[in-house]
Amino acid sequence: MKILVTGGLGFIGSHTVVELQNEGFEVIVIDNLSNSSINVLDGIERITNKKPLFENIDVREKSAVQNFFKRNKDVAGVIHFAASKAVGESVEKPLLYYENNINALVYLLQEMTKLPQANFIFSSSCTVYGQAEKMPITEDASIQPAISPYGNTKQIGEEIIQDVARVTNLNSILLRYFNPIGAHSSAEIGELPLGVPQNLVPFITQTAIGMRNELSVYGNDYSTPDGTCIRDYIHVVDLAKAHVIALQRLLKKDNVEKVEIFNLGTGTGSSVLEVIKAFEKVSGKQLNHRIVDRRVGDVISAYANTEKANKILGWIAETSLEVSLASAWKWEQKIRT
Repeated sequence: MKILVTGGLGFIGSHTVVELQNEGFEVIVIDNLSNSSINVLDGIERITNKKPLFENIDVREKSAVQNFFKRNKDVAGVIHFAASKAVGESVEKPLLYYENNINALVYLLQEMTKLPQANFIFSSSCTVYGQAEKMPITEDASIQPAISPYGNTKQIGEEIIQDVARVTNLNSILLRYFNPIGAHSSAEIGELPLGVPQNLVPFITQTAIGMRNELSVYGNDYSTPDGTCIRDYIHVVDLAKAHVIALQRLLKKDNVEKVEIFNLGTGTGSSVLEVIKAFEKVSGKQLNHRIVDRRVGDVISAYANTEKANKILGWIAETSLEVSLASAWKWEQKIRT
């Protein structure tokens, strides 16, 4: 069964491609390599003994998306990762985010809904909740006004999918995930940000390996036990497996609604300082970190209630924070040697 993965050479995408191939799916990856490397294909092949088909396509180019689907009418499902994903950057470059995250989604849905079956897994985010009023966050929590353009693109993206599903053959699962970290246990693939990392864990590992002089902690005066922001850090392989389970649910027509929504997280919140301490424990490295001003767009606290995914999808996050951080450190050491 042929599955399209957009952004399939990125962090979450590449790990999902591995899990799809492990389950016997034929995977086509499209990626414009703007925040990824062609070498990831080799890493996927070393893990699975199979290299996915690859096309260098920018999904912001409508004609390129049209051409792809003309040649691949037998695609049974699409997992859509291709998007810009940094909260801080989105505040500075809102138009880039609206073009990349909204236009591309529209072009994909326009072509998908012409196919005999339109099964769509959407890479959403806990940012759609804004600063939630209650923890842990359930799927029926009210959607607060977006704090960043990135969060807004995810809210709008979900609304577009809901609208399209009402009037077409589209069936979709929206996966709202919290903070993906870690790397494949083989250290063949992992998070490889281009330029200065926007996320905490790659900044930690790059500081530990000596690429960065110090780690910036954005604010220590939040209303949390230690004053730093709290997030729900989920291992990327656990996350990838959830995408495969969600896709299989659509392919088997087990979904009870045309659009279903699931939180993906561990259900446990960890502060920035707690993550730093956990990393220092597993790596044996002391991190040089400094408190700096708060960052625009950051929510104070966000961690998931995952009961719905646990019960309906039969999925659970299995990897601890320490094991996740150890895998990220193993990956960092490998790519710098």
